[in-house]
Amino acid sequence: MNASPPVDPRCDPVKIGLLSISDRASSGVYEDKGLPALKNWLSSALWNPIEWQARIIPDEQALITACLLDWVKEGCHLILTTGGTGPSPRDVTPEATLAVQGKEMPGFGEQMRQISLHFVPTAILSRQVAVIKDASLIINLPGQPKSIEETLGGLKDEKGHTVVQGIFAAVPYGIDLIGGPYLECKEEFCKAFRPKTALHSRRI
Repeated sequence: MNASPPVDPRCDPVKIGLLSISDRASSGVYEDKGLPALKNWLSSALWNPIEWQARIIPDEQALITACLLDWVKEGCHLILTTGGTGPSPRDVTPEATLAVQGKEMPGFGEQMRQISLHFVPTAILSRQVAVIKDASLIINLPGQPKSIEETLGGLKDEKGHTVVQGIFAAVPYGIDLIGGPYLECKEEFCKAFRPKTALHSRRI
């Protein structure tokens, strides 16, 4: 992986948790690629200084929920999971996420499936969910690096015009609304949306 793009110290620091959920990756059968892809994408997207929390754990519902709750208590403003969102018996990430008993945010899952449906009809089998617990936004993402990038950043046509918005466009304002830090996106990479009344960049 290349060195992380620069940050702007004028921006609010943000604490982000990255959780990869996979029996095989956690046992060393293969190398996890979800966490590096997430870290690289977020570093490319944000000007904010980031404090990372990262773990790889097996598909165990109680363990997943416990990790999410620990990170909420530790003040992670954004928690992203990868893996375990399909219909297989061992896929329990959505259930574990909902078990934190936060406010469900169904729009994130709906948009992720809409993006994936541009590529495969089996996207309707994906069960990603998102919740707000206290001052943390928790979102389930797919496990493959390409799918992670498409889900977060959206889809563009050959001329660079947005075809489908990625979910991250809504994340900074969502974190504003729950009392988190002001996330500032590098607009050439990923443009966030906020109402005009909510704009107060420290970089201007």
